[in-house]
Amino acid sequence: MNKCFFFLLMLPVLVFGCKDNATELDSNVPKEEGKTAPLIDSSAIPLPDTMYASVAELEYSVTIFDSITSGELEDFVNSYGHTDGILTFRGGPLRDASFVGKVTGIPDTILKEWVFKTDYDKRHTKYGTWGGGTGWTGQPLYVCWPDSCMDKFHRNSKHLTKNFSKEEILVGSLDGRIYFIDYQSGKMSRDSFNTQNPIKGTMSLDPSLNGNLYVGQGIPATQPFGFFVFNLFTHQNTQFFGYDKNSWKHWDANDASAIRCGRFLFRNSENGTVYKYLIKENGALTLHSTMRYRIKGFSTPGMEASLAIYKNYGYLTDNHGHIICFNLNTLKPVWHYFNHDDSDATPVIDLEEGQPYVYSGCEVDRRGDSATSHIVKLNALNGDLVWEQPLPAKRAHYHGQTFDGGVYGTPLLGQGDCKDLIFINFVNNLKPMAGEFMALKKSTGEVVYRIPLKHYPWSSPICLLNEKEKMFVFTGDTWGYAYLIDAKAGKITFSKHIGNNFESSPIIIDNHVVVGSRGQEIYKLKIE
Repeated sequence: MNKCFFFLLMLPVLVFGCKDNATELDSNVPKEEGKTAPLIDSSAIPLPDTMYASVAELEYSVTIFDSITSGELEDFVNSYGHTDGILTFRGGPLRDASFVGKVTGIPDTILKEWVFKTDYDKRHTKYGTWGGGTGWTGQPLYVCWPDSCMDKFHRNSKHLTKNFSKEEILVGSLDGRIYFIDYQSGKMSRDSFNTQNPIKGTMSLDPSLNGNLYVGQGIPATQPFGFFVFNLFTHQNTQFFGYDKNSWKHWDANDASAIRCGRFLFRNSENGTVYKYLIKENGALTLHSTMRYRIKGFSTPGMEASLAIYKNYGYLTDNHGHIICFNLNTLKPVWHYFNHDDSDATPVIDLEEGQPYVYSGCEVDRRGDSATSHIVKLNALNGDLVWEQPLPAKRAHYHGQTFDGGVYGTPLLGQGDCKDLIFINFVNNLKPMAGEFMALKKSTGEVVYRIPLKHYPWSSPICLLNEKEKMFVFTGDTWGYAYLIDAKAGKITFSKHIGNNFESSPIIIDNHVVVGSRGQEIYKLKIE
């Protein structure tokens, strides 16, 4: 191949969209607002490469770094559904908490099975002292390793402890370390690894079990600071992605949980960039393309929520309240919806009679101390509003700190006898530090009930079903209370003070919950 031609192929290709001085391709002409996208019946058919009129509000750029490799997704298989474990935030690309617990009868007891203690980081940073345990979203990962991986670990890793076993919990901590815990005993299963910076968000384990653990750092206690790939077989940091000089927002924190789709890994950062990596056979990541955006005339928002995926469409929310759908094949926006205020909660996708919908909620943050939080249901194919539920909320000022109101936890879709409902942990602060758990009708957004909690909740609730398909909910609040709730009746069946602060989201395996707390504790709880 001619060297000059090869060099030109490898140069980044920039595609600018929706700028006043940009020329758009014919395929990018926005369609009429409100026109309904066709329903997709076959999972093998990609969603259309199109744009709706709402995209005209965006200024965006797509940069292609690898012009040789096609950016098309080869299939839409949920690889997280074929691996024994909970490997990313809320379990998979729909972010729908597909891990459902099992109980018998009516659960009314929560017992501690073990408590694992992390280190405590006493460093004073520009952003405070972060300590240990886990923060928001801080969800643990759970994996049951196949024999092939177990053999490889024993052959290659010198960091296994005597407690290493097939079932393992992986936790990223505010003390900056990654912890590995034997699920059964609660003992350290391999040596911890110090990333040097607090981890606030949820890590992600590659569902191919190639050994890649994807870890985003949340607070820059020291440099370098960013996102890295940790190899579980060699117990080493193999790749690091730090400061991006081309980003439109210069804050390189990474609270979002990366997600794999086919041969690509997608991560969205608080620097306002969506990154698309090609995953090589050896597990190495190479940057394929990026997408950056902002609303015309406004600064670039960051993204703390994790990316949700349905087929070849990705869904993100940001610090300014925008919900963006974009095509994973091209990274170009498909539609845009403005939801009033900072939206840190990860959106959840639900399929209802073959039609995908997006549920999301915002905070009370940028609009002052008193406003409304808006929970919305959108048509996932075109961004049309199905319903909106505005709820009063406030910002609380407490001991010199400000705490925003609204939605921080990802909504929970109803299961079993509650398939017509969606559940929300809600921070109202109508009384200082007050919160509640609520149920809404999926069809209309009508509030079915609201249950006050001891304190405001940031974590995402999880589902349990009994032998009669009756649904119960486990959730926690930021005073360290854990709750069991009869989801249909709207009644708390049990509550108990267990930890310091459950702002982290839990996981459930059968009738066992694993959840981290601010401070130093990771808990395994048994529900009976």
